[in-house]
Amino acid sequence: MSKRGIYIGLFVICIIGLAVVQYQYLKLGVNLAKVQFNSRVGQASVEIKEGLTSENQLTFLVGRALQEDTEFFTMSIDSVQDASSHFLYDYVAEKLVKHGIETDFSYQLQTKDTAYYLASPKRFDVQDEISTYPVEILGYLPEILQNRVILELQFKNLNSFYLAKLNGLTLPSLLFLVGICITVLWALRTFYWQRNIITTTNEFINNLTHELKTPVFSIGLATKIMAEKATGEQQPVLNIIRQQVRRLTAHIDKVLELGNLESGKNVLRLQRVDFRPVLQKICHEFNTLVELEDVEFQYILNDEDYPIMAEVFHLENTIINVLDNAKKYAERPIIALEAGIKEEKLHITVKDNGKGIAKQDMERIFQKYFRVNEGDVHNVKGYGLGLSYVKEVVRRHKGKVQLKSELGIGTEVTLTIPLCHE
Repeated sequence: MSKRGIYIGLFVICIIGLAVVQYQYLKLGVNLAKVQFNSRVGQASVEIKEGLTSENQLTFLVGRALQEDTEFFTMSIDSVQDASSHFLYDYVAEKLVKHGIETDFSYQLQTKDTAYYLASPKRFDVQDEISTYPVEILGYLPEILQNRVILELQFKNLNSFYLAKLNGLTLPSLLFLVGICITVLWALRTFYWQRNIITTTNEFINNLTHELKTPVFSIGLATKIMAEKATGEQQPVLNIIRQQVRRLTAHIDKVLELGNLESGKNVLRLQRVDFRPVLQKICHEFNTLVELEDVEFQYILNDEDYPIMAEVFHLENTIINVLDNAKKYAERPIIALEAGIKEEKLHITVKDNGKGIAKQDMERIFQKYFRVNEGDVHNVKGYGLGLSYVKEVVRRHKGKVQLKSELGIGTEVTLTIPLCHE
């Protein structure tokens, strides 16, 4: 399975898992809301029951309506029943609201044998999902009716009511879930779009550099042939051509090496090696080279073995890159290399007295194609590939690159590579 498929599969699993967790939390919230609702109904029922226990204006009116007695009224029994049902509805509503219950409700007041019956002015349809809470009324009404009296409170679609109470949790959760999906999908789309662009660009650069090697080789061969018959006046020109051909060849090789490393190809075959002789050879050759220039170079290699797992060719190029950078950015370069073993790692430190690197540039100095801004003029030519190559090679050796620098004082680059004792 491709990495893309793994990422997408992992994303889908995470989203499903998050949705399941949110659903479980929603169920828990609904159950808690239901418990809270039942508790509030119970508290309201106690107050309703107490208010209807003794004889008062409301219970007297309700009692006459249940008995269909108009002896104390000058209106019809229908009007008495209608008035009593509204007064009782308002009384019950007041008690429910007092305890935080503001959903629609209805009621039925009746005796156990349904001989007496009083309905709420607001009724629900038969097909509605209704929850009932019976409250037995004691005192005055059962005494005058000589029967048990039940006040049945009715509530419609309580699940919708519970969910409405949880809107402060459910809606933000859904919005955040949708937001996460959109953000991750956008990020994945952008990542793979950029990756395709980078892949296409790298393929173009690799093809171009391969095509450049042929004319560069031809130019080098031609200058070598011409050098055999060149006059003394022509030799300096040929030397310049050969120098620039070598320089161009080095840049082409560097681009190809970096492209191979970034493509994920297994171009590094690490083998156990004592790196001290290799490092000593590098320092000796570099010292011979800079003797012809106005460069002061010193190196100290601790007298011990440096056993590491390494691809000598690339690691050697890495150290040469660091040394080459060290002598580029000072009028009279002073370079010092020191190597030794600390904490089971090989430490190779290169110090110089160059112009230094600003803090805002240190975080980007190892990025591909990045060069420190020096205005419109670059006295030191290059393409910003050297340090990117250094970081990638050291990373492939399971090591790290540390950089310390101060403007006007110099730069210190430390390569750390773990030892191998097997």
